[in-house]
Amino acid sequence: MKNLDEKYMKECFKLAIKGNGKVSPNPMVGCVVLDKTGNIVSKGYHKKYGENHAERDALLKLKHNEAEGGTLYVNLEPCSHYGKTPPCVDLIIEHKLARVVFAMRDPNPKVNGLSKLKKAGIKVTEGVLEEEAKFLNRIFIKNITRELPYVVLKTATTMDGKIASSNGDSKWITSDKARAEVYKMRKSFDCIMTSSNTVLADNPNMVHKFKCVLDKDSKVPKSANIFKQGEVFIANSQNTPIKNNRLDLEHVLKELYKKGISSVFVECGGTLAGALLKEGLIDEIYQFIAPKIFNDNSGQSCFNADIKNTISECVNLKIYDIKFFEPDLLIKSLV
Repeated sequence: MKNLDEKYMKECFKLAIKGNGKVSPNPMVGCVVLDKTGNIVSKGYHKKYGENHAERDALLKLKHNEAEGGTLYVNLEPCSHYGKTPPCVDLIIEHKLARVVFAMRDPNPKVNGLSKLKKAGIKVTEGVLEEEAKFLNRIFIKNITRELPYVVLKTATTMDGKIASSNGDSKWITSDKARAEVYKMRKSFDCIMTSSNTVLADNPNMVHKFKCVLDKDSKVPKSANIFKQGEVFIANSQNTPIKNNRLDLEHVLKELYKKGISSVFVECGGTLAGALLKEGLIDEIYQFIAPKIFNDNSGQSCFNADIKNTISECVNLKIYDIKFFEPDLLIKSLV
């Protein structure tokens, strides 16, 4: 039974990931429905925010009562409250499922699907591939538990950690393939964040639906390319508290969360990157490394915030993915 449960839960994960970048601020959820003989009769996933949840997507495809006495697999505890759609638990009960298997409980205190399913006499198995499920919806978990957006920093460096020469030349450290991957990455996030230094130095377009520029002294001109497309929030000394002679970065993130931003993709220089890291505000780092050595300590580093005296003061990361975008390497790490 355990192997079968894990098999179908992995299928739920594959379905859930199809909603990446489309369901925010909701979690990514997939669902597999088996009949009483153990055959798959339906699959579903949460396709877009405001549309049917995974369980509803799967169950409403059934023309007859094929799910009666069967098993429903889903990677997140079924919802039991009204939101954009009715409670999934009610539909599960209506279809007379005998068993429900889910990977993790919903961190949203409004959800109590487990209790409602048990009261209806449905057998529940929880915790199947729970850690994998939590990793899949780590953005959602942080949003609910800390009321802050999930922050991913992207860097592109030489092998000796440089992002530009001392005079700011940075085009191009990485290849066309790597830069094309960055454009794809942006689509998975609600907001791109950068600094006024980056805008003034590079005048990037950063095409996206929502952008945030940290511009304490309002240096960025309205003619900058970043204003030509999408909504732009400028955090400056007029709307943001000052902390240690810089904008209060956590306050900015809280304001973004209030605006409905669940995830932030940071593209910036070493000063902002270093400050975010020092304050513990980065959840992940995506680091592209080009097979180049600058061999000049006067070059700009990807992190520049602290003076450290011992190696033990390093921030330790957990690498979870490595990919090649020839000739460059991409390392994804949890902070």
